[in-house]
Amino acid sequence: MTMFIGQYQHNLDTKNRLIIPVKFREGLGDSFVVTKGLDGCLTIYTLSDWEKMLEKLSQIPATKKEARQYLRTLTSNAIECTLDNQGRIQLSQTLIAEANMKKSCIVIGVASHVEIWPEEHWNEYEDEAAQSFEDIAEELTEYL
Repeated sequence: MTMFIGQYQHNLDTKNRLIIPVKFREGLGDSFVVTKGLDGCLTIYTLSDWEKMLEKLSQIPATKKEARQYLRTLTSNAIECTLDNQGRIQLSQTLIAEANMKKSCIVIGVASHVEIWPEEHWNEYEDEAAQSFEDIAEELTEYL
């Protein structure tokens, strides 16, 4: 399993391209999937993790409305990406709009995957999470 850690600031250019940090490129492989994430970010999955997630989601009965909605949203917004010679990916206008991205982005490693955040939104999220970090750690003790 590849482990992604750290955070990096990069700018979205006028052609909707974003540099993926060098430290993440090898772990992502030649091709990977970018889709709508939770909390207002975009999420990047390796192809193998994407396939595993879709396999798990296919186990949920299609009669559950929430399962259909989640799967549709996740897959209809997904794009398969490859890196260009400068280590950039091309984001779709749909994904940029979904995450309300302007120019400055934060690319973060979240252990098993990578997330892309609009810088302003990431700063707000990080401030809020920092204030409750110890309380959250205490709540999650049984899982650690």
